[in-house]
Amino acid sequence: MSHSLKPHPDAPPCPATAIHVEVARPHTGSLLLTYAVNGRLADILIPSVTAPARADLLWQHTCMEAFIGVPGGPYYEFNLSPSTRWQAARFAAYRAGKRIADEVATVPIEFHPGRERFTLQAALTIDRLDVPPDAAWRFGLSAVIEDTEGRIAYWALQHAPGKADFHHADAFALPFAASAVAP
Repeated sequence: MSHSLKPHPDAPPCPATAIHVEVARPHTGSLLLTYAVNGRLADILIPSVTAPARADLLWQHTCMEAFIGVPGGPYYEFNLSPSTRWQAARFAAYRAGKRIADEVATVPIEFHPGRERFTLQAALTIDRLDVPPDAAWRFGLSAVIEDTEGRIAYWALQHAPGKADFHHADAFALPFAASAVAP
């Protein structure tokens, strides 16, 4: 199923003109996310591809993000960089009780650049996430786009009121059945 992200209302002018995310569920324990970013790619600061590894502060630059969990309760944040670096963190509640999610051993990322569009595909293993399996899970999709002048635009399925905040319960816009085969 494909979902369109929209820029935050306070976003600066952005060289990205559209961001779509395809969500696939190859089997119950995994998600396959494919982000397609369209626009003037020469004006987007895209990190160079490097060896895949866990890394911090990826959200400070061009990065795709996914949030999975129970708003107000435990949830996970996945940062997915075009460099193929990634990070996974677990929060006990809204921006509280953060820890590195060691139960996420790796996040394979494929990055495919183009002249007017790039895609980033990430495979998430979700069967080891420490979120109550019988809870009403929610899903948030977002992106951070940095232009070559250092300006940041925040994109999401849905934005909370006020400043950009992907952790806010309103940003968890997509219902998600933890045990279902398809979202």
